[in-house]
Amino acid sequence: MVNYKSAVWLLALTLFCNIVSASKVDTVLTRSTAMKKDIKAVVITPDSYNKSKQYPVVYLLHGYSGSYANWPKAAAVRESADRLDQIIVCADGGFGSWYWDSPVDPSFKYETYVSQELVAWVDAQYSTIKNPKGRAIAGLSMGGHGALYLAIKHPDVFGATGSMSGGVDIRPFPNNWDMAKRLGKYAEAPDLWEKNTVINMLHLIQPKTLSIIVDCGTEDFFYEVNQELHRQLSYRNIPHDYITRPGGHTCPYWENAVKYQLLFFHNFFSGKN
Repeated sequence: MVNYKSAVWLLALTLFCNIVSASKVDTVLTRSTAMKKDIKAVVITPDSYNKSKQYPVVYLLHGYSGSYANWPKAAAVRESADRLDQIIVCADGGFGSWYWDSPVDPSFKYETYVSQELVAWVDAQYSTIKNPKGRAIAGLSMGGHGALYLAIKHPDVFGATGSMSGGVDIRPFPNNWDMAKRLGKYAEAPDLWEKNTVINMLHLIQPKTLSIIVDCGTEDFFYEVNQELHRQLSYRNIPHDYITRPGGHTCPYWENAVKYQLLFFHNFFSGKN
C-alpha cells in the first residue's frame, strides 16, 4: 500500500527532476571562414525556449586538450539552462589554441572564431539578445584565460566574463601547453607573451564595461597567478567577484564552480551586478 503523502512527494520530485533536465542539447556544425574549416559546438537551450523571446547567451570554453563536448557532461550546465533561462554555447578552441589568433601559426585563429564567427552564427540561428548586455563568456584553465582575454579585447561583444582555475598569467609557464607553438618561444618573442597574457591587459578595461568573476582552488598550480590577478584588479579598482576555496585543477572543482559562474551571469543579465 502506497502512502498518499509519499506518492505526492515522489511525483513532485519526479516532475522537478524532469524540469531541471529538460534542456535541449544540440551538437551543431559551425563555419570558420578565418580558418577555412567547419567546427563543432554544443548549444543548450532551455525547455522554455520560444522564438518570440530573446535569450541571454553564455559561452563556455574548455581547457587544454579538451573540446566542445566537455562542458555538456556537467549536469549543472544542462540544468542551469532551464533554471536560469539561458542559452549555453559550448565552444571548441582546438588543441592548445589558448583562444588567440596566433601570430606565428595562421591555422589558429580562435579569437576570431569565438568572438566573431561563432557569436554571429548563434545570433543568426537562435533568438538571442544581440548585445553585450546579453552575452557572457567563461572557461576553465586555458579557457579561463581565453574567456578573460576575449572579453577584455571585445567589450562590444561580451558584457560579463568568468575564469575557473584560469592560466591568467602565462609567463611563468614558457614550456607548457603548446603556448610556444602559438606565440613563439618566450626567449625569442617576449613581447608577444607580454601583450597576450591576461594579467597585462587590465589597463584595457574601461569603467563599468565588464562584470568579472574569478575562481581558483587553493591547491591549484594556477592559484598564485590568480591571487596576483585579484590583487591587480583590486589595485586598479576594477570591480570583480573573487572566489577561492580548497580544491585543485580537477573536474569536480569546475563542476561546482560553474554553478556560481552561471548564477553570476544570470544576475548580470537581470541587472543585479
